[in-house]
Amino acid sequence: MGESNSALVICPRGSGKTMLLQSVLDEVKSDKIAKENLLQVNLNGLLQTDDRIALKEITRQLQLENTLGDKVFGSFAETLAFLLEALKSGDKTSRPILFVWEEFDLFAHNKTRHCCTICFISPSQLRHPLLSSDSLVDVQVTQIKFDISQSTQTPIAVIGLTYRLELSEETMTVDVLQRLYHSDKNIRALKSFLLLPVCKLTPDHCQLERTDFLESSQYLTMDSKAAMLHGVSVLELCLIIAMKQLTILYDGDPVNFEMVYNEYQTFVQRKGHSIQCYEKPVVLKAFEHLQALELLKPVDGGQRSQKEYRPMTLLVDASQINDALQKYPNCPTEVKQWNTQEVHA
Repeated sequence: MGESNSALVICPRGSGKTMLLQSVLDEVKSDKIAKENLLQVNLNGLLQTDDRIALKEITRQLQLENTLGDKVFGSFAETLAFLLEALKSGDKTSRPILFVWEEFDLFAHNKTRHCCTICFISPSQLRHPLLSSDSLVDVQVTQIKFDISQSTQTPIAVIGLTYRLELSEETMTVDVLQRLYHSDKNIRALKSFLLLPVCKLTPDHCQLERTDFLESSQYLTMDSKAAMLHGVSVLELCLIIAMKQLTILYDGDPVNFEMVYNEYQTFVQRKGHSIQCYEKPVVLKAFEHLQALELLKPVDGGQRSQKEYRPMTLLVDASQINDALQKYPNCPTEVKQWNTQEVHA
């Protein structure tokens, strides 16, 4: 019908996205007129990782290298519009072009692209010369409209194939999932975590949202650990904060007592602090008490290394620690300030 349109197909790997698309194209091309007139460009996010590479591949597949020559354009959209104009026949009609984009998400979110050619998550934040989305990605398909239609009459269709939905800057969701991964890598823990979000799916609530993950995390962590934080000593609270800071510094990797003790020593030895500095054996005893309370967990099961160097993970998250500090009776101001300080390498 001479109309430009596009779709994003989202399914797991190996489910048959490419085969489905190919079967549809075979049916379309069974029409002789469609087969002779339709131009198809195949792109892949693994190979065409930015605008420049994608444009070069489009030019090659449309056999327009000589037409482009040494011309210089200001943007991707201008160059593509010129190429599409060059495809027009003598009577000013245009052959329709189909762009098939495998691994679409890799191109759309690749950090090396220069002018953000494609976006299918947050159109209000990211504008681009080729495509723009009117709404967030649906569970199955999203509609994408073309900006360049103002400068060319060439009918264009884009079909993106991808296996995942990106969390567009959903850092809260990523943090929740990372905390779960670092605290317990057992598949049963993941199933327990996903139980509540999945049970909330309804025809009116047809996809998982960040509030679902956050609610599940709060529900699972709303146990004796949160209450125990209110009853630990100031020394033990300092060790928990030290461990939290180190966990952030080392991107979630396990830490040992020696590292926590050095961080604690650095804190209590600052000038003007009123926090009592305890000897190492006393600090180690407090550290072991936190393990007994199951606020800490040994990574290796506690059998492969000396207790001072045993890799440990923290089983409480930052939100629980913040809440405990707010409710902790007569919590020293220095401890609260230490907890909120930014961590630097």
